[in-house]
Amino acid sequence: MASWLPETLFEIVGQGPAPSKDYYQLLVTRTQVIFRWWKVSLRSEYRSSEPGETKESHEDFLENSPLQVQIALIFGGKTLDYVFNLCEGKFDFLERLSDNLLLNIISYLDLEDIANLSQTSHRFLKLCKSDELWKLIVQSACDNITPDMRALAEEIGWRKVFFTNKLQLRLQIRRRRQRQERQDSSQY
Repeated sequence: MASWLPETLFEIVGQGPAPSKDYYQLLVTRTQVIFRWWKVSLRSEYRSSEPGETKESHEDFLENSPLQVQIALIFGGKTLDYVFNLCEGKFDFLERLSDNLLLNIISYLDLEDIANLSQTSHRFLKLCKSDELWKLIVQSACDNITPDMRALAEEIGWRKVFFTNKLQLRLQIRRRRQRQERQDSSQY
């Protein structure tokens, strides 16, 4: 299973907590945790300091509490927990799927399941609210999408079209068509 994973499992960069201006990178590969730092200071004693790097195997990282504390201070506890899980072999394969593939999968879920999924992470919230998802759902639910309906959906959003009843949709399409005709006639 791990052979399906890319070489780089996780990477994050950031600045140290205030007042520090130091710059840090945390990189987790299939076999190592790499922590790099660059001192950024106007003080003369730090001007010539070289960038630093620590490389640990996953097993060694799990026992290196000073490095763990430093990572938690710079990147936060959630990042440390995620890196811990990666080092213990707990990979989130679902998180690694492309947005297009996830949208395709999500489009087959029930509405209640989509609502629940949207509450699991920022990424799934964005996907569950995306116009691309609701376009897929509308296309699978409707036998025929007219050009007028498609134009209205592009204007107001596919999600809104999905949750609007047929009578209201017909009314909105008629109003849109009338607006378009008035604009076309005023141009001549």
